Amino acid sequence: MRILHVCSELYPILKTGGLADVAGALPLALESLGSENRVLVPGFPAFMEGINEKEIIADLTDEFGGLNVKLLMGKLPGTNITAYIIESPDLYDRSGNPYADSNNQPYSDNYRRFALLGWIAAKIANDLDPNWRPQVLHGHDWHAGLAPAYIKAMELTQGVQLAGSVFTVHNLAYQGVFPAYTFAELNLPNHFYNVNGLEFYSQISFLKAGLFYADKITTVSPTYAKEIQTEEQGCGLQGLLNTRRNDLSGILNGVDENVWNPAKDPIIAANYTVKSLTGKQKCRIALQEYAKIAVQEDKPIFVVVSRLTEQKGLNLVLAGIDEIIEKGGQLVILGSGDKELEKAYKAIAKKHKDQVSVQIGYDEEHAHRLIAGGDIILVPSRFEPCGLTQLYGLLYGTLPLVHNVGGLHDTVTDSSLENLAEDTATGFIFNEFELDAYKAAVKRAFALYSRKADWKKTQKRAMQSNFGWSNSATEYLQIYKQIAR
Repeated sequence: MRILHVCSELYPILKTGGLADVAGALPLALESLGSENRVLVPGFPAFMEGINEKEIIADLTDEFGGLNVKLLMGKLPGTNITAYIIESPDLYDRSGNPYADSNNQPYSDNYRRFALLGWIAAKIANDLDPNWRPQVLHGHDWHAGLAPAYIKAMELTQGVQLAGSVFTVHNLAYQGVFPAYTFAELNLPNHFYNVNGLEFYSQISFLKAGLFYADKITTVSPTYAKEIQTEEQGCGLQGLLNTRRNDLSGILNGVDENVWNPAKDPIIAANYTVKSLTGKQKCRIALQEYAKIAVQEDKPIFVVVSRLTEQKGLNLVLAGIDEIIEKGGQLVILGSGDKELEKAYKAIAKKHKDQVSVQIGYDEEHAHRLIAGGDIILVPSRFEPCGLTQLYGLLYGTLPLVHNVGGLHDTVTDSSLENLAEDTATGFIFNEFELDAYKAAVKRAFALYSRKADWKKTQKRAMQSNFGWSNSATEYLQIYKQIAR
């Protein structure tokens, strides 16, 4: 089966969040199951520099709003995966963040930048590459949301069937919403601007386009698939999602064990396995030394690798930070986001130098360092489609402390007395998104850490969790088979 993945970022070449990890790992996992996978990405500088053996396979200049557009083909480094890159300097040749300017404001022409991504995807499904045509097009998040719409438009015009389409929602809160007047530049049939189409509260939504026109919809955990059909988490799209519930599946993201594996990780201070955790203690000391906090063994190290936003629950961590500091624990944070949160965390780190360390930004090496060296990873999100850092924490024996939502609910088992007795516990869960519930979970983490035998038993159970990509890739393949053309 031939599958084209359409995405805006791809690990390890370009990453701003978990989408890149998924887009980088899923095609490889599907390859191992016998399918043939290719990816399509915008010509951001990172992709133009990071993809090898590029050659021009189509010149589409003046076909999309008079732009200079070429389709290139190359190879993803270290793999056999073919990548298509859209070269359009006017749209993509910008330094820094791929989505926003130096003031962190979304580019005003993002609708054109990602409409072109969807249009080219549909053109590839319509024989743009004479040597390869996908049977399934898999679009990831709102950036690829117009791809299924362009496929339907081309099918209407030509009276033929093109590729089947799957659209994956990685986070329903990010919808790609633009003013209604931009629809005129998309080159779609007029009737596509409709409540049964792209129209969304008198604007247009790229994400809604994917949800409406794709043959199948997936999201990144079974619980999140249910949550987004409710008013609380449906972000205004719950009605549409309810009408499409028979086409909606929740498939957990996996972990690329070539990247995240404590037994082989080349980044961390020492490797370790579930049978021998000696190396984790070395990683713990290495983290304390790097973060310039006190080297101590008696109290747990809490770590955060996250966007610093209210949605990620970092306001709860801030409000409850005394629960960690007064008990002698330590907190090491890696992330960026809300400027007020950044400022507040840096002030606390300055005040409590032996206990708190904050690094603003994203650093892949430091992320590995935190997850290997920490004892508890905090993922207290208000909502969480899947979450990846709690999965990394499980595999590294760094127990997750999570809010009971979405993929966090699906992947972490609480350290209740019953679960500890049955040897199923893997972390700490709080049910209500409020400070007292969060602080109670922190207290339970301290209590379990003080009971070394129970702590080690829970660590080992967590490390035995199976979140590799094989099972998830198999589920995707079953969906593809239903719609392949």
